[in-house]
Amino acid sequence: MKSVLVTRPKHQAGSFVEELKKYNLNSVVFPTIEIRPTIGWTIPDISVYNGAFFTSPNSVHYFLERLEDEAPEKLEELKKIKIFAVGKTTAKDLANYGIITEPLPKIADAVNLMQGIDAKEIHGKSFLFLRGSLSLGTIPAAIAERGGTCDSLTVYENHPPDLKATEKVKKMVNDGDIACLSFTSPSTAQNYFKAIGSTDLPSGVLVAAIGNTTANALEELGVTVDIVPEYYDGPHFAKAIAKALSNE
Repeated sequence: MKSVLVTRPKHQAGSFVEELKKYNLNSVVFPTIEIRPTIGWTIPDISVYNGAFFTSPNSVHYFLERLEDEAPEKLEELKKIKIFAVGKTTAKDLANYGIITEPLPKIADAVNLMQGIDAKEIHGKSFLFLRGSLSLGTIPAAIAERGGTCDSLTVYENHPPDLKATEKVKKMVNDGDIACLSFTSPSTAQNYFKAIGSTDLPSGVLVAAIGNTTANALEELGVTVDIVPEYYDGPHFAKAIAKALSNE
């Protein structure tokens, strides 16, 4: 049974591990980012915004959890503005709060999300962007280019993995015990190679990215990407990895 390194945060890895099991693939869970809530931010006046952007389940969780706890009345204000989400999971998590999102892009990344929004929907309008500490800033930049304004609010932080776990995984990769490294965000990739201390990989180890944004981040690090699924979600990602490994 071949093993796949799963670099998602531990609390988000379960569903992907189950998808890999369907293809008789073993998972080695190594969270390259530890997610923690950001301290010190306050709930903004949502009524001043025309829309809000959520790019991950973490942004939904940490923003909505505090909103419900500290200012539950503002949930209704949030439902009145346009809400944009990257990915089906993010949209589903928002739906659990009764929040309806705008149509999702076919390819789930920030670039394709912004390309699918008419410039008239942005120009002269104000937006709130809920982000993590390692956000690439793609959405605020696109809004500014189209004549809109955007306030970014960092609601969670990304922290690197611990040293002991890193050394264990490094040995497994070098010993040939892991057939594929999977990355689901630029930060998982960046944190992995920063922790390992090298972008050199043993021959035969495949590298998988869930989408173009993650693939581009890997290529910027000098890492060749072998696998990118047709659709950027867990089930298609697992399927693409299984197909590539079956050809090995």
